Amino acid sequence: MIVVRDYHPNLKQYFVDMNLEWLNHFFWVEEHDKQVLNNCEVTILEPGGHIFFFEENGDILGTYAFLKMDNKRFEFTKMAVQPHARGRGIGNFMMQHACAFAKSKEWEEIVIYSNTILENAIYLYKKYGFQEIKMEKDGPYERGDIKLKYQVR
Repeated sequence: MIVVRDYHPNLKQYFVDMNLEWLNHFFWVEEHDKQVLNNCEVTILEPGGHIFFFEENGDILGTYAFLKMDNKRFEFTKMAVQPHARGRGIGNFMMQHACAFAKSKEWEEIVIYSNTILENAIYLYKKYGFQEIKMEKDGPYERGDIKLKYQVR
């Protein structure tokens, strides 16, 4: 059974390590990534964001964060799954959690910045109702070439 855990300082290294592994596997680590990951308490939590962990039998399988954009809009970011847990539906579980959490908080929308080479991730996002929208010219990630939005309500 998968248990959802809120951020705790004892879990920070999982958040950092899983995301660095994922970024290095598929892309590269940008300066923005380093700032967000290494200072997640300041960059994500203090402004009103959230970080979640997904645990099974003491094993942290995955993580993601919501970065506050304003009171009703959040960026879904830093989603990562341990290599040994990929292909087990953890991403689906995390997306279900993310959409339900956003609804419970009565947010208006969630945005995701991604890259089109991540076909499985894009498919997953669209499966949960995210729709592609126009990407701004000065997006937060160099590698980002697609932006998606989920209308919560």
